[in-house]
Amino acid sequence: MSDIHAATLCLDTHVDIRWPDPPDPLTEGPMRVDFPKMTRGGLNAAIFIAYVGQGKRDAAGHAAAAERAEAMLRHIRARADGAAHHFCATADELEACFAAGALAVMSAVENGYSMGHDLGAPARWKALGACYLTLTHDGHNDLSDSARPRPQLGDAPAEHGGLSPLGRAAIGALNRAGMLVDVSHVSKQGMLQAAEVSRTPVVATHTACRALCDHPRGIDDEQLDALRRVGGLAQITAVPAFLRKVPDGQRNPASVEDMADHVDHAVNRIGVEHVGVSSDFDGGGAVEGWQNAAETPGLSAALLRRGYGPRELRLLWSGNFIRLLRQAEAAAG
Repeated sequence: MSDIHAATLCLDTHVDIRWPDPPDPLTEGPMRVDFPKMTRGGLNAAIFIAYVGQGKRDAAGHAAAAERAEAMLRHIRARADGAAHHFCATADELEACFAAGALAVMSAVENGYSMGHDLGAPARWKALGACYLTLTHDGHNDLSDSARPRPQLGDAPAEHGGLSPLGRAAIGALNRAGMLVDVSHVSKQGMLQAAEVSRTPVVATHTACRALCDHPRGIDDEQLDALRRVGGLAQITAVPAFLRKVPDGQRNPASVEDMADHVDHAVNRIGVEHVGVSSDFDGGGAVEGWQNAAETPGLSAALLRRGYGPRELRLLWSGNFIRLLRQAEAAAG
C-alpha cells in the first residue's frame, strides 16, 4: 500500500448489503466488503445501501418498500457502532472518524419507490443517518423514468417525460432534509431535469461514461456537462458492463485501467472537481485489480500511474463527495 493511498480518505460511495439475512461485517465473510477487508485495503469509509427493488406501484407495495428500507437503515447504523468503526451521518463526523483512525460507515437509500407518495420520508431517513436517495432503480417509479425500463412491469420506454410532479416535489423534500439527490439509474431526461430542479448539486454515485462504453446506465457528455454546470459529481464505478463492451456470453475482463480510462475522460471533459470513484461491490461491481475492499490500493495505483497526485487522489476518493455533503447539509431546513 503506497504512502499516498494510506494518507488518503478513501470513501466508497455505493456498497450493497444482503437482506434480510446480511453477513456480519465484523468478521471476514463472503461479501466483497466487510470491516477486515476494509482495514487491509485502506478503504476507510463506505456508504452501505438500503436497496429496494422495483415492485408493484400501489399502497401495499409502497408500504412494504418503505418498511424494508427503514429496517435496513436501522441495521446499518446498529452494526457500525463500535470502537474501531463508527456510523457517521455528516461530513464532519466522517472526517473526524478518519482522523481518529477508525473505519466510517454511512448509509443511503436506493430507489425512490421506497418513498411512495410520502414527502415526509426523506426527513425520517435523514434522522436515521441516510445521506442520499437514488431516485430510481431499474424500472420506472412514481418519481421518475428509469434509464432501464422494465417491460415485465408494464414499463413503456418513457412514462413521465423525465421527472413526474411528485419527483420534483421529492427533490424539494430531499433538499430540505439535507440529503443528496443521486441520479444514477435515472433516465437522461430525468437526470437533466433533476440537475436543474435540485437546490444543491446532484451526484451520480455509480456510473460511467457512455462516450467510452454505450451502456444505458452510463452518462453521456451532455450529462457530464450538466453536472459541471450545477457543481455536481460523476462517480465512476467498477461494474464491468459499464466500462467495456464484450460479445455476449464472453467474460468481461474490465480492470482498474478501464476505470482509469473513464476517470480520464470525465476529468478531461468537466474537471477533476466533478469526478469520483465507487465500487458497487456486492451489487455487481468488481474489476481486475479491485475485486474487493482488500484490493482498494489497486485502484489508487492505477490512478497514480495516470499522473494524478495526492490532491487529485483525495478529490476523487472523497473530497468532492464531502464537498457536496456539506452543501446539502448547509441547504437543509
